[in-house]
Amino acid sequence: MKNLFTSESVSEGHPDKVSDQISDAILDAMLAQDPNSRVAVETLVTTGLAVVSGEVTTDAYVDVQEIVRQVIRKIGYTKASYRFDADSCGVMVTIHQQSPDIAQGVDEGEAKEQGAGDQGMMFGYACKETENLMPLSIQLSHDLVRELANIRKNTDLMPYLAPDSKSQVTIEYNDAGEPIRVHTIVVSTQHDEGIETAQIKADIKKHLLPRVVPAEMMDDDTIIHVNPTGKFVVGGPHGDTGLTGRKIIVDTYGGHGAHGGGAFSGKDATKVDRSAAYAARHIAKNLVAAGLAERALVQLAYAIGVAEPVSISVNSYGTGVKSDAVLAELVKEVFDCKPASIMKRFDLRKPIFQETAAYGHFGRNEFTWEKLDYVDVLKSKAGI
Repeated sequence: MKNLFTSESVSEGHPDKVSDQISDAILDAMLAQDPNSRVAVETLVTTGLAVVSGEVTTDAYVDVQEIVRQVIRKIGYTKASYRFDADSCGVMVTIHQQSPDIAQGVDEGEAKEQGAGDQGMMFGYACKETENLMPLSIQLSHDLVRELANIRKNTDLMPYLAPDSKSQVTIEYNDAGEPIRVHTIVVSTQHDEGIETAQIKADIKKHLLPRVVPAEMMDDDTIIHVNPTGKFVVGGPHGDTGLTGRKIIVDTYGGHGAHGGGAFSGKDATKVDRSAAYAARHIAKNLVAAGLAERALVQLAYAIGVAEPVSISVNSYGTGVKSDAVLAELVKEVFDCKPASIMKRFDLRKPIFQETAAYGHFGRNEFTWEKLDYVDVLKSKAGI
């Protein structure tokens, strides 16, 4: 009996990801001038229009309209034929000050630690399917659309490519839960008018798949779908309205593990939706790298205005060298999960967030929360 699992990713030109990148670019611009900026910015993009809204508390001044156009230009929406391009789209900005009722829960004082910016639960996940301890299905999905964007921007191999694209990868597992082959690959890419699907499929097989998918993971039975509808000329924000925060599973683990529901982009690190999700991934990754579990799901939960988590839990799916309860106590002992401590540990007051807003927030070694810097202390505390 086949055991299959599927994950998807989308490119930087997908309308929801355009919105995420704009929101995080505005966040970065404010943090660059004022590291203590409080930012919660949402973006909507549609035909010929970008709308930026939200709440901020900052001493920074940024040209939001120019930032929006820079992001759109960098992604590649530079042709009038896309019906959404950097030079001609309208930009509306409706940003106001953060609610003082929320701010009082987060503000630090002489006798008060910084509290969580909201209630909620956040999850982090890690497993041994890949070198970076990410699930294989989401890793390959990200790699496909990232490399497709690289081909579009930096080569002349597929000159008809446009910015919007999606990928989906189905992995077949054996009875031990180990990935053994790629069962199905789906790639849908926006393209110029007049290009036949057969040509796109041939180019995907020749130029894209060999760069991304290990040859030993594919065979003659691997199913490959390219632009299954037969045509994908109308795309990007003209084809579908984009909103910040609509790709939370793409941003995390592709459906593996769990998700607390909170989006990341456009939020500064006082929002535990973002910073605690990074902390939970860091904990899970270090637990697995330390050999304490083959895979691990870590949950952190918070109350608004309260610094200490209300709960910390670990699920090792029966692979832990110790019970999940013991692993959770070990996490509490080793990791300081108060919001201010998380922000300091990962240096989250710096303008680093726009890079996270496409191709996943996890599994990328350039991010501080991906460090394996607690492996030795975990091993020592666990007595292994």
